[in-house]
Amino acid sequence: MANTSFLVRPDPDDPKLSREVDGVDQDGNPVTTRVVTEKPLTLYLNRQEIVTMMTIGDYPDLLAVGYLRNQHMLSPDDAITAIDYDDELDVVVVRTERETDYEEKMQKKVRTSGCAQGTVFGDVMEGFGSIRLSETATIRTSWLLALTKAINTEPSLYLAAGAIHGCVLCEEDRPMVYMEDVGRHNAVDKIAGWMFMNKVSPDNKIFYTTGRLTSEMVIKTAMMGIPILVSRSGFTAWGVDLARKVGLTLIGRARGKRFVALSARQRIVYDLDTQAVGDEDTGRGKRRSEAAEASS
Repeated sequence: MANTSFLVRPDPDDPKLSREVDGVDQDGNPVTTRVVTEKPLTLYLNRQEIVTMMTIGDYPDLLAVGYLRNQHMLSPDDAITAIDYDDELDVVVVRTERETDYEEKMQKKVRTSGCAQGTVFGDVMEGFGSIRLSETATIRTSWLLALTKAINTEPSLYLAAGAIHGCVLCEEDRPMVYMEDVGRHNAVDKIAGWMFMNKVSPDNKIFYTTGRLTSEMVIKTAMMGIPILVSRSGFTAWGVDLARKVGLTLIGRARGKRFVALSARQRIVYDLDTQAVGDEDTGRGKRRSEAAEASS
């Protein structure tokens, strides 16, 4: 049964997000499999074209707002007057009360390690070292076990078709907002957009990602003010260095009761008797087989 605590959850049955494609398997037998969609979305802030992103196409309004927020093109106190989306032209326009002009800012871009060509504008890193994350936030090991189980068993496009990343905003042991996209940076931005539009505080939140804990993931999580970042996957060295620089709790290889923490470990409360808990029964192999079965 799906976890009922999600405020926003994936919709793997949405026909706009995937389609069936005919092919053959390793023995030459005909097969039909589901593949996720990938389409361009051009973002404008008022009259200025900002970027064209490749995305699965859901929540274009949240993706646009989150992207602008994470690139420091929207301030916390900015008033959005309208968000216009044209499905035929694949264009989304965010309109604000404040006049904006980011021509100079857009001259310096940094390609990130994120799939689907992530981009960070150069000045985003200038204030990174001054970030202050909540000192009172905690994550209990019992919460971590509950979160990984709920997230990894929730119906999703990943299980149905693969080739996609997921990110989840959590509070204590409750997953709240689960977003997916072909690039994990897009999934992050959708959550940032949801938080901005709903005025959600980041101080006591936990961010979960299915992807690697790279510099990009650390930068975006810290910039959003979320103090704890968790992944099933592993780490990059620069990601760890940046997390330690700003005191971001970094937990990787989180599968069932097992995990490795490499930064800001003081936020972890060890309240779970790991000897009394069995190993995870929804490992990578099983998840892959479930995805194959779902697409057959």
